[in-house]
Amino acid sequence: MLHPRGTTRSGGRSRGWWTDADDVVALLDALHVPSASVLAHSAGTRLALSTATRYPGRIASLALITPPATWLTGSPSDAATIGAARTEPEVVSALAALGEDTATTDAGFVEQFQRQAPASYAKWTERERDHARIGRVSLAAASAWFDDIPGDAAERIRSASLPPTTVIAGDADLLTGVQPVADYAAAIGAELVWLAACGHYPWVEQPAAFRDAVTTWLRRD
Repeated sequence: MLHPRGTTRSGGRSRGWWTDADDVVALLDALHVPSASVLAHSAGTRLALSTATRYPGRIASLALITPPATWLTGSPSDAATIGAARTEPEVVSALAALGEDTATTDAGFVEQFQRQAPASYAKWTERERDHARIGRVSLAAASAWFDDIPGDAAERIRSASLPPTTVIAGDADLLTGVQPVADYAAAIGAELVWLAACGHYPWVEQPAAFRDAVTTWLRRD
């Protein structure tokens, strides 16, 4: 597993997800692996796509898990529509907080992240609450992820000859929406696998269905 720059185990600071593709290839070179199948989740799907775009032939296939999608296609979020049936107070509050990007301190960023967390899951039970407490977030690290991204990055990815790609998404993921992900998969010529009653973290919410989807992807490769 590659721990990207800016995460706890890697240290350092990201140079931006476009440039950090160099690290993926450096790992393959260090392992003497000509090419590899890459599974990436959420923000990591940008890094996976940049690697496949910038280094043709080094990525044999991609599995992109619950990818943020609007940046690639411009499709507007439909989170409000798919979340209309959610009545849990925490989820209603989280929906209202989605899209907020006003934090200027780490403390504010953590508070904002925690407020939005209930929108990450199809249900908000103790299991999801426990998972939402895992890990740490950093405003500086998150900001660095978007440093020095070429203005035409999305266009370059859409026009690239990408390897066989599978998108695995949750049909109740309020962070990515549904239609934006469908448009995203179509834009990159990917197979799209929907997981029912699932939000942004399928290995937590629908582990059996997620395992089956990933196993199918690996066997196809």
